[in-house]
Amino acid sequence: MKDLNWDDLHIFFHVAEAGGLSAAARRSGLSAPTIGRRMLALEEQAGQSLFRRGPTGYTLTPAGQALLTRVRAMQAAAQPVQALFADPRERPVLRLSAGTATAHFLADRLAEICPPGDGIRLHFITTEATLDIGHREIDAGIRNRAPEAGNLASRPLGQLRFAPYRSHSLPSAEGLGWVAMDPDSARHPAARWLHAQDLPVAVLANSVATVHELVRAGAGIGVMPCMAGDRDPALTRAGPLIEALDETQHLVFHADDRHRPPLRRLISRLSALYRDNADLLAGRRPLRG
Repeated sequence: MKDLNWDDLHIFFHVAEAGGLSAAARRSGLSAPTIGRRMLALEEQAGQSLFRRGPTGYTLTPAGQALLTRVRAMQAAAQPVQALFADPRERPVLRLSAGTATAHFLADRLAEICPPGDGIRLHFITTEATLDIGHREIDAGIRNRAPEAGNLASRPLGQLRFAPYRSHSLPSAEGLGWVAMDPDSARHPAARWLHAQDLPVAVLANSVATVHELVRAGAGIGVMPCMAGDRDPALTRAGPLIEALDETQHLVFHADDRHRPPLRRLISRLSALYRDNADLLAGRRPLRG
């Protein structure tokens, strides 16, 4: 078999990640028919099917999944080479993932993380999912635990605490149901904790931001990190801190990148930001109790 063409593998990566030709075309700039022909040629060269083609898109066969794992590793290995030859006049971009509440907290303090003239640009990726740092889907992620495997390193940032909140416009929490993430979307321990308490759920949502807005509107009581609930003047606590949800947030990054100057500056500034806001993060600064 001839050596596989890297360009074709790069297109394969887009199709596999996007799940179809149209989305891969938007990512790659090629037309969908061209991508389709290139994938057929790649399968012929590989001697086996890589995709199952259906009305809802492309899904990977076992061979395709095995190839995707290896192509991701190739992508990760290529990134440091690309960075080596990047235009030194360009400001480096660091892709930072965080959950909704944490991303909003950081966005409000962007000037402290990336002061003017600093030379760093942040690409915020707001998601409750855990992205793959080892294969460089992102440069760094704020998570509720340190990494346990892979070529990853981390820095503890600080304690984060949670409490129940209700709308300040309501006279009390009496008679209120709870606002919860739907079970399929409940990724964080705080979202799963609520479902384990056998509490009356008044309304469900599939995003953290919508839960927050529903609580503000008076739809019920919601569990939130104190850095979100205590900063919102439209909310008030509906009960004490939930000690079972206490966590330490960590900044996780690729171990090979720990000495990159832009990442070192980001680590230092996030550590200082969490230190300076420790009382807010730990629930010691409620607007009202």
